Amino acid sequence: MLALAAALLMPSTSVAELNAVEDWSQHAVGSKGVPSGWRPYETFGGRPAYDFSVVNDEGRRALHLKSRDEHSTIAKEIRVSLRATPVLEWSWKVVQHPAGADIRKRETSDLTGHVFVVWPRFPGPLRTRLIGYAWDASLPAGSMERSRKAGNVMFVIVRSGTQELGRWVTERRNVYEDYRRAFGEDPEDPRAVAISIDTNDTHSTAEALVGRIAFTSGATGAALRRYLFASQFFTPSI
Repeated sequence: MLALAAALLMPSTSVAELNAVEDWSQHAVGSKGVPSGWRPYETFGGRPAYDFSVVNDEGRRALHLKSRDEHSTIAKEIRVSLRATPVLEWSWKVVQHPAGADIRKRETSDLTGHVFVVWPRFPGPLRTRLIGYAWDASLPAGSMERSRKAGNVMFVIVRSGTQELGRWVTERRNVYEDYRRAFGEDPEDPRAVAISIDTNDTHSTAEALVGRIAFTSGATGAALRRYLFASQFFTPSI
């Protein structure tokens, strides 16, 4: 059994290059608030509660996000080459969308749990560019929407509707190409990944879980999926 595990987990030339951002394996189940290695990323008027906890859910280690009339965001610094690993891969489970949310309107610009890729640009946060990968209750998958609050933030709707609520799904997006589409030029390498949940405009509630996050070369297929599947069952006990 151990030999099989080692074989499954051993990288090989058939597996795409993988740059792991987070798999939550180094965090104790039940730990709450801002996870170690991450930092608060406060937004104006957000009143963040950071109602986050590390959980095991259906055999997956994940960060469980809950929000009630507030906006919580955390960020983690990364080192990644988009030329080598342009594809962002993550798993998530959305439990609840914020009622009445519509990111096309400034006054209702809320979302359940979502993932940002961040390009800091100086001076100041108003020039920092972000792409937010979102699951929206109604906007069509594949659409892009610029934030009505900050022109430097672009949302990519990767999944839509309520049919798959309560189910784990895995997403893959070519960040290099999404940046070109969003901002009309080739990207530099991003410097951070952020996780956010937002309900302060609609004064509602939302809930989601975010699992493993990684950048890959995208040239995989079954080999990388086998590696990722196997590794989630061989995380250290904490």
